[in-house]
Amino acid sequence: MARLNWGMIGGGEGSQIGPAHRLGAGLECAFSFVAGALDHRPEAGRDYGQRLGLSADRAYGDWREMLEGERGREDRVDLVTVATPNATHFEITKAFLENGFHVLCEKPMTMTVEEGEEIVQISSKTGNICAVNYGYTGYSLVRHMKAMVARGDLGKIRLVKAEFAHGHHADAADADNPRVRWRYDPAQAGVSAQFADCGIHALHMASFVTGQEVERLSADTVSCIPSRELEDDAMVNFRMDGGAVGRLWTSSVAIGRQHGLTLQVFGEKGGLRWSQEQPNQLYWMPLSGRLEIIERGEGGLSPEADRTSRVTIGHAEGMPLAFANIYTDLAEAIQARKDGRPMDPAADLYPRAEDGLRSMAAVFSVADSGKRDGVWVDARPPMFK
Repeated sequence: MARLNWGMIGGGEGSQIGPAHRLGAGLECAFSFVAGALDHRPEAGRDYGQRLGLSADRAYGDWREMLEGERGREDRVDLVTVATPNATHFEITKAFLENGFHVLCEKPMTMTVEEGEEIVQISSKTGNICAVNYGYTGYSLVRHMKAMVARGDLGKIRLVKAEFAHGHHADAADADNPRVRWRYDPAQAGVSAQFADCGIHALHMASFVTGQEVERLSADTVSCIPSRELEDDAMVNFRMDGGAVGRLWTSSVAIGRQHGLTLQVFGEKGGLRWSQEQPNQLYWMPLSGRLEIIERGEGGLSPEADRTSRVTIGHAEGMPLAFANIYTDLAEAIQARKDGRPMDPAADLYPRAEDGLRSMAAVFSVADSGKRDGVWVDARPPMFK
């Protein structure tokens, strides 16, 4: 398959997420990094882009300059990644979709439900892909969990338990640290802090693996550090459209937890447990059986797992390789459209704009329920009711 052209907005020098995207996009030689607007400071972005190998005329000063420069080129980018501050996602994603580009947007896709619905409608109307980077769904054994659920190994799913809890914001002395403070400021973060930052990853993974969507929820949200306006801990109960019951805990004050993304799924015939900090093992307990440890890379796994496993068994695959699986999914989707053929079903797993919209609806529902002492609320976007 010929390489596709790829460009990035944001993710500049010193960025936490930029290197993971560049590693992921380039890992399988599916994309060539040819254009970028990498920094909010135009000259810094141009300089860094050229140091990364971009030609001077495609190392842009800002996203508008990049849009203008790319849309008239015969060799323009096939996919644009948006990795800018949250509040800019909607405007940039909308502009590139409307001008014929496929987009991979960092989460949250938008800041409001209404913006999310607009992106879904634009993507549908134009036929351009809008994917959202719920990158943890790229892990091989997460995809094997999904395959096991889909083929009925667990029977009817009864219960899902998801966590994304860490302790890196537990120091009250960090209250004035600008790298932490903005996350709990409604003017910058919106209606939610910890749930919008981490909880939606866990919630999306629950839907991704089970194939069920959240219909309603009840939330208990709290600011354990009193100076914070937005929550640093949340417990969310939810009900899914396939009948599953869900429990989700997310926290930024759980001292001793480093990352803490875990998922457990329990059905009539067995249960599964996976942790992102030990991603090479999936624990499977069949009803009336013995606990089994499924290893990434072993024989006899699903096509979805085999396709996304690169190194031999016993060697760790981490976050950049999970991101790479999202990028290879998108490369297959884009190339299949170019070729006029169906895409490989095992690759048709990238998170869509609809997933980003559902997440934003959940964010507002959690905030609403938390303010009203846990009242049960509808978690669906209006257009999906």
